[in-house]
Amino acid sequence: MIAEPMLFDQNFNRTVIYMTEHTEEEGSVGFVLNKALDFYLQDLIPELEVSTEHKIYYGGPVQTDSIYYLHRLGKIIPNSVHIKGDLYWGGDFEMVNDLVRGHTIGKDKIKFFLGYSGWSPGQLQQELIDNSWVVANSKKFDPIRMSSLKLWKEMLLELGDDYKLWSNSPRDPLLN
Repeated sequence: MIAEPMLFDQNFNRTVIYMTEHTEEEGSVGFVLNKALDFYLQDLIPELEVSTEHKIYYGGPVQTDSIYYLHRLGKIIPNSVHIKGDLYWGGDFEMVNDLVRGHTIGKDKIKFFLGYSGWSPGQLQQELIDNSWVVANSKKFDPIRMSSLKLWKEMLLELGDDYKLWSNSPRDPLLN
């Protein structure tokens, strides 16, 4: 999902969210992909005792005291939840720690988040009706590798001419 430019909630302003779960009964869960934080995994888990290349991303405003992760290691990390293709969510965190300590899991295979984005039943549907989000299904889309601050604009431009105006809108329209 791509946030529309007038969505001023700082949690979601100019964000791209990868949805991992959606049901009418339970609601929705996703992760903000393009808000890298200023620290790495070892900053949050000093007992790793290794320096890693794994940046932490702001996943959303829910449970920001917990680490979540998307990965491509579903056959290696027990209890992972399959999302689609070779993409998984969560799983045995001790196994993840072992893989990080052993430097056997690169940043092209896993992405870590502080918190997640969540919507109660019906909440996201209403936000879609209100045009707060655009749902995109990009064939080139890779939620683990894509993280650039420019991701929001790039995704809008990929949607075509109808979204060019959005992609060029200023961060703060009052400064326009």
